[in-house]
Amino acid sequence: MQKFKSMKADLFDFSPFRMIGKDWMLITAEKAGKVNSMTAGWGGLGVMWGKNVAYVVIRNDRYTKELVDGSDTFSLSFFDHNKYSKMLNYMGTVSGRDEDKIEGANVTVDHYDSIPYIVEASTAIICKKMYCQPIKPESFTMDWIDEQWYKGKNYHDLYIGEVVDILVR
Repeated sequence: MQKFKSMKADLFDFSPFRMIGKDWMLITAEKAGKVNSMTAGWGGLGVMWGKNVAYVVIRNDRYTKELVDGSDTFSLSFFDHNKYSKMLNYMGTVSGRDEDKIEGANVTVDHYDSIPYIVEASTAIICKKMYCQPIKPESFTMDWIDEQWYKGKNYHDLYIGEVVDILVR
């Protein structure tokens, strides 16, 4: 397998609409030696507070949220969706509370300065957590968002992480 190389954020040229919204990603975090990942299809990249950042949202009932909350870091791993769709579906439907999803998905965890990421990824974005804020229904400016996406009132928390490095193959 080809090794990763570091890439500066301003040279990273890709479509976040495809990579995040269509191909999906794994959010990975570690707390007290336990690593877990979850599939996500919502998030983005940009600039905030003078830093290159990634942002993701995680629902309150997700086990990975506990690990992100208990850590200062997380990573976003991106894959060829056609090749890894079964794994991405598994990682999005099975809870890490019930089983070791890393083992069950047959993927490998490595660390970048103690920040876990998935080795089989084509790209890994390494992040240091900067901000967390609950999404609140009273903040929606369009009623259809709450009606369509939060019928069960299981809201997300928004996380913004400084992009520490981008690893690409």
